[in-house]
Amino acid sequence: MKRNKPKYKQIVDAAVVVIAENGYHQSQVSKIAKQAGVADGTIYLYFENKEDILISVFREKMGLFVDQIKEVINSKQTASEKLLVMIENHFNILSEDRHLAIVTQLELRQSNHELRKKINEILKDYLILIDHILRYGQEQGEFAAHLDLRLARQMIFGTMDETVTSWVMNDQKYDLIALAPAVHDLILNGCISKDHLS
Repeated sequence: MKRNKPKYKQIVDAAVVVIAENGYHQSQVSKIAKQAGVADGTIYLYFENKEDILISVFREKMGLFVDQIKEVINSKQTASEKLLVMIENHFNILSEDRHLAIVTQLELRQSNHELRKKINEILKDYLILIDHILRYGQEQGEFAAHLDLRLARQMIFGTMDETVTSWVMNDQKYDLIALAPAVHDLILNGCISKDHLS
């Protein structure tokens, strides 16, 4: 399997840096090869073309995302805690790798329909994790039984995603991880005043 070959990860990591710094369309395979310290031809032993590199970058990094987040989620008891650690980890992983944040938030938003389909396919595992938290919350009586899971999942992922995109667009000037509790509170409690409810 090519993913286990020694230079595969080296090329994927190099691609993240090159695509983040030059943009997907300006990132020639030769630039990625140079960054990875391999010959141009070596790239084609692992990847079909530049599109395959972009998809592979997302698949690899999203795989790590899911593994890391699964681990921390499993250590928490309530659905609310699980959701908070998911948001914290999502923000943490991207704030620790600024190049990856640029690639996931800007460069993966390609207009190419086929490319988008492949990206959405990879995203499914991550969205399933959100579904698990929501269902668990319903089973425990923390979340409403009538909750529209699809809509709730879209809102949770969309909120996290847009928060990271805004941070990237603002040149990553502020502390992204510090926003996690506020995002968590907004998702769980919305904009309703507690005084208004009593």
